[in-house]
Amino acid sequence: MAAEGKTKVKTRIRVGIGGWTFAPWRDNFYPADLAQARELEYASQHVTAIEINGTYYGTQKPSTFARWRDETPDNFMFSVKASRYATNRKVLADAGDSIAKFIDSGVSELGPKLGPILWELAPTKVFDPDDVNAFLGLLPDKVDGLQLRHVLEVRNESFMCPEYVALARKHKVATVFTDSPKFPSFADATGDFVYARLMGTKATLKAGYAPKALDTWADTTRAWAAGESPEALPYAGEPAKAGKPRDVFVFFISGAKERAPAAAMALLKRLAKD
Repeated sequence: MAAEGKTKVKTRIRVGIGGWTFAPWRDNFYPADLAQARELEYASQHVTAIEINGTYYGTQKPSTFARWRDETPDNFMFSVKASRYATNRKVLADAGDSIAKFIDSGVSELGPKLGPILWELAPTKVFDPDDVNAFLGLLPDKVDGLQLRHVLEVRNESFMCPEYVALARKHKVATVFTDSPKFPSFADATGDFVYARLMGTKATLKAGYAPKALDTWADTTRAWAAGESPEALPYAGEPAKAGKPRDVFVFFISGAKERAPAAAMALLKRLAKD
């Protein structure tokens, strides 16, 4: 997909939703006669990525990851939300066993469809440089020969500081950009890809976001893909200098969740014009 920055570049821009099983989607996204067992197959033909959230709550089997891989198109990609047992703890440095258990649970069965691993911290977790540094150092580079990419979602305002940004960049771990007033929302590029979780969908809007807002997100996504740091966004540290083209993952999460698929498809439609 081409993206416009200072120069025309080709990169991977992925846009999708969180999960694929949500009862209201059977009224406004999935065809009425679609068997529930085929929802992933259908969803993966209308968005280009899905964030797997069930892995946050419980361990999945390797055969389950393999089935998800086989039910989706060749060019599809999943991000995987890591186990809460690894992240919802007072001392992150003690998470080594939980991290290993999750990584070894079968995520490698997704093969080339394995995208970023999302590590979501608890809102009560305050930024502790030593603890966060130890935790990020525990995240493995590979599993079964597959290169892993990690992204951290921080939910405490204390992380909005230059010290955190520098630490995440040191470990080359991306940081979630969250479009929500409920959580820290800063767009510092700390890894070699961008990961956005947009939470502003509204039930009163057919596509979840107003047309002008979607136009703006399309422009922002193109800028991210071109290696830029859009000026209109908030930053906790010094914005990164323009760099190489990079992958971008945009997921419509939470908010009026019933509108998430429509929002994702509307953004994809805009990006398809590039």
